[in-house]
Amino acid sequence: RARAAALLMFVLPGSAYVYQGEELGLYEVEDIPEELLQDPIWERTGHTVRGRDGCRVPLPWTGDTTPFGFSTSGAPPWLPQPEDWKEYTAEANQADPTSMLQLYRTALRLRRTHPGLTGEEFRWLDSPEGTLLFERGEGLLCTVNLSDQPVPL
Repeated sequence: RARAAALLMFVLPGSAYVYQGEELGLYEVEDIPEELLQDPIWERTGHTVRGRDGCRVPLPWTGDTTPFGFSTSGAPPWLPQPEDWKEYTAEANQADPTSMLQLYRTALRLRRTHPGLTGEEFRWLDSPEGTLLFERGEGLLCTVNLSDQPVPL
């Protein structure tokens, strides 16, 4: 579903914004110990709202252990990186032709070059519930199934 949502974002008109780590398939880190939280909202709310720290953990670049190439000195990053992020490093994504990074790179290239994506023409079409169907420019028909059930084409 994340891959379909990303592709939908890239094919719709307007700007596409890639937030830190989504191009690597990273997830929000929800178990940062309270003593390490740094987002100002944590202090301003009297330690009731954890804030954005879970989505601001430093990106993993290379290697199998933290800090995953983020620091050349080996110093720990300001927020802890999950150990399983070794599977999501930029290096690991680069080596995998089916990775999220490769999907984003291909989508960005197509967004710049596909004739159907370079113009602003856009038209919604009727489609089954839980799906989106639209035409864009010349030669682009997009069907997206957002439901949890298969839908025949």
